[in-house]
Amino acid sequence: MSYKSILLNLGIDGSVEPLTRFGIELAERFDAKLIGFCAADAPMPVTMAPEGAAIAAEIWEQSRNEIRQRLNDRHSKFDELVVGTVKAEWRETVENPDHVLARASLLADLVVTGASLGASTGDGYRMADPGSLVLRAGRPVLVAARGAASLPLGQVVVAWKDTREARRAVADAVPLMAIANEVTVVAVDTNPDDWIGDGIKDVSSFLAGHGIKARTEILKSEEEGNRLIDFLASVKADLVVSGAYGHSRLREWVFGGVTRSLLDEVWLNRLMSN
Repeated sequence: MSYKSILLNLGIDGSVEPLTRFGIELAERFDAKLIGFCAADAPMPVTMAPEGAAIAAEIWEQSRNEIRQRLNDRHSKFDELVVGTVKAEWRETVENPDHVLARASLLADLVVTGASLGASTGDGYRMADPGSLVLRAGRPVLVAARGAASLPLGQVVVAWKDTREARRAVADAVPLMAIANEVTVVAVDTNPDDWIGDGIKDVSSFLAGHGIKARTEILKSEEEGNRLIDFLASVKADLVVSGAYGHSRLREWVFGGVTRSLLDEVWLNRLMSN
């Protein structure tokens, strides 16, 4: 089991170098093809006057031309960084980044993206929403820590809950856990019982079948998200593996949830599956 193609989502704004180097290092580890990707669009200006429609259309096209120039600049920088390292290609488009990135995900075994604003969307015309990507990609999504140029794998933590999403995430992350120095499977619950203990033992057994030795930890807490974040900080986790949106996304936005909490921890590298 390995990753043979990696889709690297680069934003239209800010420096592309750290995340591109992150993607290159990952592709080198797995001898994978690296697909650089960037998409953005501009909103159509709103006008109430009929005579303003032509002006609005002209302004819109100017904005989209500026985006095309930025896409070209990002393509050039990507090529400059990648040359002589890994197999690579580039894709770009002037479209809504959420929609087109979800479609492009079928090209890859793993999608890598940044999320410098955490769970917040920011300008939906200029950056992909990480939560939307996890829900729609149909692929594991590795959300890189803010400013990270590499992925250390000294300590990988599996945030376990017995859900379809978490089971998928564990399987998706096997290639990364197989080359990690340490792997810990942790469960947080208000009232841990034998069922939870048996569950994390089963995760450990599954990983052992792939040659991965994992220790297990059960934490009792009524504040699942906060307790998990504290644990990740205490063990200096390099990567956390988790299912995403076991509850509906709307419920997480209204009431909070572990997925949203993890997305907001921008110092973390997070691999999520849905």
